[in-house]
Amino acid sequence: MKAMNKSSWVGRLRVLASFMILCGAQAAAQGILLEAEAFDDLGGWVIDQQFMDQMGSPFLLAHGLGVPVADAVTMATLPQPGAYRVWVRTRDWVGPWKTPQTPPLRRASGTPGRFQVFINGEPLAATFGTEHASWHWQDGGVIEITQSDVEVRLHDLTGFEGRCDAVLLTEDVGFLPPNEDPAMREWRRDLLGIGPEPLDAGTFDLIVVGGGTAGMCATVQASRQGLTVALIQDRPVLGGNNSSEVRVWLNGETHFEPYPHIGDIMAEFEPARRAHAGPTNTAEIYEDQKRIAMIQSEENVSLFLNHRVNAVEMDDNRITAVIAQNIQSGRLARFAGTWFADCTGDGCVGYLAGADYEMTLDGHMGPSNLWNVIDTGAPSPFPRCPWALDLSSSPFPSGESQLGVWYWESGFYHDPFQKGEYIRDWNLRAMYGAWDALKNVKGQFPNHRLNWAAYIAGKRESRRLLGDVILGRDDFVNHVEYPDGCVPCTWKIDLHLPDPRYDDGWEGDEFISRANYTNYNPPYWIPYRCLYSRNIDNLFMAGRDISVTHEGLGAVRVMRTGGMMGEVVGLAAALCKKHGTTPRGVYTNHLAELQRTMGRTVAVRWLETIGPNLARTAQVGVSSNYDPVKYPKEHINDGRLDTADNSQRWLSSASSMPDVVTFSWAVPQTISALRIVSGYYSAGTTGDPISAFHLEYHDGAQWSAVEGASVSGNRRAEILLKFPAVRSHRFRVVVTETHMDISRIWEIEFYHPCADLNGDGQVDLEDLGEVVWSWLITAEALAVDMDASGHVDMGDAAILAEFWLWP
Repeated sequence: MKAMNKSSWVGRLRVLASFMILCGAQAAAQGILLEAEAFDDLGGWVIDQQFMDQMGSPFLLAHGLGVPVADAVTMATLPQPGAYRVWVRTRDWVGPWKTPQTPPLRRASGTPGRFQVFINGEPLAATFGTEHASWHWQDGGVIEITQSDVEVRLHDLTGFEGRCDAVLLTEDVGFLPPNEDPAMREWRRDLLGIGPEPLDAGTFDLIVVGGGTAGMCATVQASRQGLTVALIQDRPVLGGNNSSEVRVWLNGETHFEPYPHIGDIMAEFEPARRAHAGPTNTAEIYEDQKRIAMIQSEENVSLFLNHRVNAVEMDDNRITAVIAQNIQSGRLARFAGTWFADCTGDGCVGYLAGADYEMTLDGHMGPSNLWNVIDTGAPSPFPRCPWALDLSSSPFPSGESQLGVWYWESGFYHDPFQKGEYIRDWNLRAMYGAWDALKNVKGQFPNHRLNWAAYIAGKRESRRLLGDVILGRDDFVNHVEYPDGCVPCTWKIDLHLPDPRYDDGWEGDEFISRANYTNYNPPYWIPYRCLYSRNIDNLFMAGRDISVTHEGLGAVRVMRTGGMMGEVVGLAAALCKKHGTTPRGVYTNHLAELQRTMGRTVAVRWLETIGPNLARTAQVGVSSNYDPVKYPKEHINDGRLDTADNSQRWLSSASSMPDVVTFSWAVPQTISALRIVSGYYSAGTTGDPISAFHLEYHDGAQWSAVEGASVSGNRRAEILLKFPAVRSHRFRVVVTETHMDISRIWEIEFYHPCADLNGDGQVDLEDLGEVVWSWLITAEALAVDMDASGHVDMGDAAILAEFWLWP
């Protein structure tokens, strides 16, 4: 590079400074941009980011089911008082169905998405959401503002899906904001003061994009193998379709030989309860916050909610980084990584990276926006909806249990990306039209109201990224075996197409589907080669965007199956790091090792230095026994744990609640963790575990409950609990609820994990040395406070000496 003298540098800096001042002046002249999704108080409006890649931004949605939502409010500081023109980016969301070409049956009348904008408590003259079918800047007129600090308020008028992207206040009353990207995107960032360079979010071994079941399981698996992981999700919750925002229940069976532990991590994310449809399908069932807490508790994981990946950086055929936009602030962040997992369902990362993919446009499965109604016990009126689908004379499934369930589905013949908002809105028009027809035309459900509806679409099919194997219908039906089969698939080939009973007049825009099934002999093992890209060297995928045909997707798309894909991807990513190889390299050079790791259980992180199973040395007593010969009490602590073998269990007598299992030792034991495996194996899955229990210890005079050692509402075969350490000669598990009042238990295990302090897998003198060192030198190292006294002392050393002296 040619050298530059001081005067040249000074001159260039002056030019740069002048340019920056000019840009700042231009930005100020163009006004104050208020992104709706970044308002201080969203009120009852919700953030919708689903279509930002097409229309340019997340936006606020007034999703009130016919009841106006609370105002969204924010504060802004203007350069000075004066005359300002106000622009509001919005649309008339039913506008696409008002054209002369729209058939009468589908035509919309009216403007359901109306809202007002208040400035310092005064409404603008215009009513917004009333003009054009496409996103545009609607003119709010010129107003005189007498103070620099202003309050801006979005006031919904209908509760019927009004939408606002942004509000602009500009002193240049002749200025028209840009409305198309990339010009609009660059203009937004200038006004918001967001530089073109993304923030450095860190460097990771594995970057997982998409926080559904596949992404969560891939994240946890990789983390527990020692990888540093970033999990990036574009919503405020995890779970994808199995979150409170979408409310689709889990399907697919797990835990099959020869890899019975594939499904263990998926089981950790399994909600304790489930509901199929109707008003009992409530938000809390999906345990959003619990899942977030589980991910955040993983030692090697960094979680980034509300971040949408919309760009990648490449080096030849390798991804080096992804760029994500914060949904609310708009700021960009760069995530550098060595390996990447596309768990978006839509193949977003693969698409951006140039991965080979397929997408069936004509006759693909569409998304659903589930909804339900509830009996209020009193008359509940609902307004007429002339802008909704006119279903007053069209048949549709109209029983209460049929409303808003899985077969309310559309978009079979539309591009799921370019027409995503159209498809979602068509689902909403069908819902509002059905409810209008039922209540106002047919006079049904007088006391019912709309209770809940998903505004986030529950997708079934879009892009499918291609790997070294593309799994199709014939593979399943003919049971073609691949040497790298790794994920058991049990769901039928289940393809949704329009139901011909309800398509008259709605051809091309049908909104009721039916399932078309093809049977095969399960489980069918999905090959590992479906889980990585064939042309992007460091890209995994898990979930419904893996390498399958349209027909193959019908079998693999359910969420427990996707979660198991994520588990395998996490294991394969660990081998990539161990051997410095690619996802394909794991297949070509390390398949046997991958298969061995799939055959092992994955320890919960707090049991990694687990020490001995203390229950193995206890004397066991039980309160009852269904068959002491066939299902003896000795099975409870015999160390055998084949959950495909029902004969290894202990069974209580029927109707004997509570069932009590007592453990006794000659010398007192310190216990701070337990594991219970219970239930019944049938048809490839384990069900009917104990539902509720608590742990008690005997203090020499009476039985007392162990703090933090109780469970209720359990649906998992494996229960893992950690609790404050308790020391006693005797403990007992008291089962208070189970299916058919019979306890079915394979194994009960007790641990005190902190005994193996140096992590070598055994309790010995070296661990005693760790305690003595902590007592003499550090004193505050409470991880070795084995008697729970609150400090480390010789009492802890004595306890560990007991461990060491065991035979």
